[in-house]
Amino acid sequence: MANLRMSQTVSLRPELTVRPDLIQSLKLLMEPILNLEQVLRQNLAENPLLEEIEEEPEEREGPENHEPERLKEANLGNKIDWQEFFGEDKEWAGPSYRDFSENDEEKPERVQVVEKTLYDHLFDQLGFTRLSDEEVDIGAYIIGNIDDSGFLTSDVKTMAEELQKTPEQVQKVLDVIRTFDPPGVGSRDLRECLLSQLQEQGLKDTLVWELVDRHLYTLDKKSPMQLSKMTDSTPERVVTALEVIKGLSPRPAQGRFTKAAAAVVPDLIVEKLDDGYVVYHNDRNLPKLRINQSYKALIKRGNKTPETTKNYVREKLEQARWLINAINQRRSTMINVMEAIVEEQMEFLEKGEDYLKPLTMEQIADKVGMNVATISRVANGKYVQTPLGVFEIKYFFNTGVSTTGGDDLSKRVVKNRIEAIITRENQASPLSDQEIAVLMKQEGINLARRTVTKYREEMGIKAARFRKQTPRKIVESKSEAMEPSPLTVAAKSPNAQDQEFFG
Repeated sequence: MANLRMSQTVSLRPELTVRPDLIQSLKLLMEPILNLEQVLRQNLAENPLLEEIEEEPEEREGPENHEPERLKEANLGNKIDWQEFFGEDKEWAGPSYRDFSENDEEKPERVQVVEKTLYDHLFDQLGFTRLSDEEVDIGAYIIGNIDDSGFLTSDVKTMAEELQKTPEQVQKVLDVIRTFDPPGVGSRDLRECLLSQLQEQGLKDTLVWELVDRHLYTLDKKSPMQLSKMTDSTPERVVTALEVIKGLSPRPAQGRFTKAAAAVVPDLIVEKLDDGYVVYHNDRNLPKLRINQSYKALIKRGNKTPETTKNYVREKLEQARWLINAINQRRSTMINVMEAIVEEQMEFLEKGEDYLKPLTMEQIADKVGMNVATISRVANGKYVQTPLGVFEIKYFFNTGVSTTGGDDLSKRVVKNRIEAIITRENQASPLSDQEIAVLMKQEGINLARRTVTKYREEMGIKAARFRKQTPRKIVESKSEAMEPSPLTVAAKSPNAQDQEFFG
């Protein structure tokens, strides 16, 4: 019999730890302006060391006075000297742009309830993984490319190029995110979405799995009898399997993270001044914060104040410091990023949408000296008001398509051209994707047929055979509308509007 002995060994094990102030900064950077207001008011209610300054802003006569204010606010992101702070009465976090000529009645209604977004839900789960700092940054970028329905809007190769990582690194983190709730999140298409949900239910390598994996896009063309022959099963089992598919969700996040309709309030404002543009932070509705001075005496009383009280005040003081630093850092980061975008998209601001340039987050990250994941957090769910209207910040990021002239056109401009071609086509004989690619080439835009297909599907435009309009087709379409086939709905892309098959 072998001898059993106990021994002690020393080993090194890496663990991921994130500073509380960094977590605070990341969370505030992700929040759009309306949510941020509620977060700040919640902190005001919970932290007695924070107080709101109710002073009315000073009147300003013109936009020329905004630039000094903007420069001053950028400097607030520096580290705060708290010894100096306790010797003076300073305001640390307040609005930087309050020159509005509109009446107070025209201010957007404040949202009273902060709803947890899909992005928040995924980022919370990312914090519980054992990924490295580098992988967490990759994960944050991937989550930023997931739309409200839960689908991934970019491919691994593109994201790897944006992040300057290998596709294997990105795929590894993506595989982790695909294990998150809700099931199917991070899928690239309907098939991946449904397979993820089946795997979550323990139905891998079953008849249901085979129908989705191999025959999803032919379900509307085959009867249960035909499907049973293709799967070496029985019609009864096929019908039961189709009922299971009907119970799946065609969108991973469907119905879980919806929000009440609300006015879009831009986080940033871009104004044209003389021959240039200036960026402001639109925080007129945010509470202006400072630390309550009456509590500093509790720390300076020495032994007269109970130790538990002093510890409580120190804890709340530290939380207030983190919050104030995070607010100022958020403001300066967003302004710096938007200024870089404005610089790159100057022609768009001057001439309109047709002059939107190809631009990647990596370019802006290099320009401002930040991580690509930070740029993604700034762009996700945030809006900017420009002389041309209000745009989501993500709108300005586009991959490029080469032209015969050697220039690059943005993906959005190319999509507009494809849509225009389809709008003008003969509905009795719609153009195939290959024919559209030929027409695009005649315009000097080099586009492969599969790229046309990809862009068309992203815009929610049907294939040529489904766009064809003939008297007979119209009658058939009306008949199908009266009694829709669940199998037809099952085979549609995740952008399809009909949901009858999935309940």
